Amino acid sequence: MYLNSNYIKYIAALLLFGSNGIVASYIALSSNEIVLLRTLTGSLFLLLIFLCLHEEVHIRRYPQDFLYIVISGIAMGISWMFLFEAYTRVGVGIASLAYYCGPVIVMLVSPIIFREKIHISIVLGFISVLLGMICVNSPFISNGGLSFGLFCGIMSAVMYAVMLIFNKKATKIQGLENSLFQLSTSFVAVAVFTLITQGVAISIPAESILPLIILGVVNTGVGCYLYFSSIGGLPVQTVAICGYLEPLSAVVLSAIVLGECLSGIQEIGAVLIIGGAAFGELFRSRKLIREHNAEG
Repeated sequence: MYLNSNYIKYIAALLLFGSNGIVASYIALSSNEIVLLRTLTGSLFLLLIFLCLHEEVHIRRYPQDFLYIVISGIAMGISWMFLFEAYTRVGVGIASLAYYCGPVIVMLVSPIIFREKIHISIVLGFISVLLGMICVNSPFISNGGLSFGLFCGIMSAVMYAVMLIFNKKATKIQGLENSLFQLSTSFVAVAVFTLITQGVAISIPAESILPLIILGVVNTGVGCYLYFSSIGGLPVQTVAICGYLEPLSAVVLSAIVLGECLSGIQEIGAVLIIGGAAFGELFRSRKLIREHNAEG
């Protein structure tokens, strides 16, 4: 029963994350303003949960790990600003597919950064994702090269990879505490950027208030809580493979709700991206588990 509840929470979190672009499409604000308010409300919600659960604070004991979380949080804030800008310029589905090239970048550089062994599955997965990105973005490339929207999608993936790498280095601070400080750091980073570029005044249209609350409290706060409270009780391979339900749900929901239909070549690209990334992650996880068991 406990394991089943973890599956349910994890899948619910992924579906919430996958609907981020849908909810954001109803918010009449700039991308950095949306991310600013999202990280603010999400951080406050996670802080409330953290205090209610009387969680232990580890940041004073592990300052280096806290530094990694700060860097990871800054990268996450930047990544989200690029992602939400890509949503408006190239659509939710395509932006989400570009964003989820981030884990593949991490797999590719892990042999250098984390001294993991390179595996043929990672190389094949990367090639599949690369071909998929070319297919998905072929209409934009053929119509004038690299658009700003496509650039934002690529940069969201790069910063997502930076976020994952530094978060992975923070081995002593995990779970809800990790999520709380990372999200709070993202808020500070985005707040500084917004303050420099446009000042403190943000005018929120009345019709955008409800979707902002949903995005911040439900999609971000509740989503992060469900995610981090479930992954510890699930097999590594399950977390790795089921994680790609998020971009898949984003593509499906964008088609159903927003009418963003992919062309035939783009659908093939979506399959190559999600399939290639999941394939590389699955076999990488299996190799790491076998190597860990052999060493033990």
